[in-house]
Amino acid sequence: MRVALFTREYPPDVYGGAGVHVEYLADHLSRRCDLSVLCFGAPRPGVSAAGPDPLLGEANAALQALSVDLRLCAAAAGCELAHSHTWYANLAGHLAKLLYEVPHVVTSHSLEPRRPWKAEQLGGGYALSSWAERTAIEAADAVIAVSAAMRADILDCYPALAAERVTVVHNGIDTDLYKPDHATDVVERLGMNPQRPSVVFVGRITRQKGLEHLLAAARYLDPQAQLILLAGAPDTAEIAAATEAAVASLARLRDGVIWVREMLPKEDVIQVLTHATVFCCPSVYEPMGIVNLEAMACETAVVATATGGIPEVVADGETGLLVGIDQDEPGGPPRDPEGFARRTAEALNALLGDPARAASLGRAGRQRAIELFSWEAIAKRTVDVYRRVLQAGVQS
Repeated sequence: MRVALFTREYPPDVYGGAGVHVEYLADHLSRRCDLSVLCFGAPRPGVSAAGPDPLLGEANAALQALSVDLRLCAAAAGCELAHSHTWYANLAGHLAKLLYEVPHVVTSHSLEPRRPWKAEQLGGGYALSSWAERTAIEAADAVIAVSAAMRADILDCYPALAAERVTVVHNGIDTDLYKPDHATDVVERLGMNPQRPSVVFVGRITRQKGLEHLLAAARYLDPQAQLILLAGAPDTAEIAAATEAAVASLARLRDGVIWVREMLPKEDVIQVLTHATVFCCPSVYEPMGIVNLEAMACETAVVATATGGIPEVVADGETGLLVGIDQDEPGGPPRDPEGFARRTAEALNALLGDPARAASLGRAGRQRAIELFSWEAIAKRTVDVYRRVLQAGVQS
């Protein structure tokens, strides 16, 4: 079967969980079908890539993204099935369905209705991104949810979508790549002391990832603990400035605060994760949270928010600790930010103060990642979805 896979992110331009997913999924899918990758960005070998229409150089970012979709759709002629990832590329898949009369499969990594803070980043473009996502999902021949919680969210946000069209296929992890690295060259270069307990955060600076709540929790952490922030790509200038101020304020209260703003190579991140006592994922919205799998595969205990699909990945009390969050709406801020910060700190301190327990949870986490989240199994289940929709034919 000839599959056109539409995505914003593709190596070397990978900055989030959806990009990681596409990178590994594409590699395994290419062994099972005739796969063409169509992505945003500069030309590079092995893919069809496109940038926005030059005439839209000063336009809203969402409008620019939709212009890329038009170009990618045009490059997909001859495909038998379209598969799109995230709202950025959903419209390209939907247009391919209409233009080439082929089935369209959407993998939903997150949902625009669950990310209202995106209006800060996109302005009126948030209405465009929401429209593109809704149009593609409601017309899709199949929707792949990356967790059972995500499936429930999809059906809640888009009740017009028939439930039988939504299938759960979890994100995965390459445990041959993500495995413990006990060398110390990277951590020492970054200023991290392997002999001190440490909390590590890896993620973009966005409301979703909850870095502001971890910075608040850090006021209550064991004074001996280091806080290592591998955090970059802020959504807006405002959130960048707020993060700068919060980190500076924290650094005046305690030592051992290390902020790495550039995107590190995977190998460097793996070594940092390996040397962490605990990895923290304080997200307020997370359909699954592939970064938790990455930490688990490195034998690192996880403290994460009990939201979205995270409880399907992090087994509470077995591979890490989950922190409850009370929100007025899914994806919104915690009702009681101070209480959330204190609960997060309490969970982190429980493991910082008991390194033997943290190590035991970390070992169990790697075993769980190996047993349940291999990319080979995920690619097989994805191809099963392809075969099912091809057999059914294009749905209206």
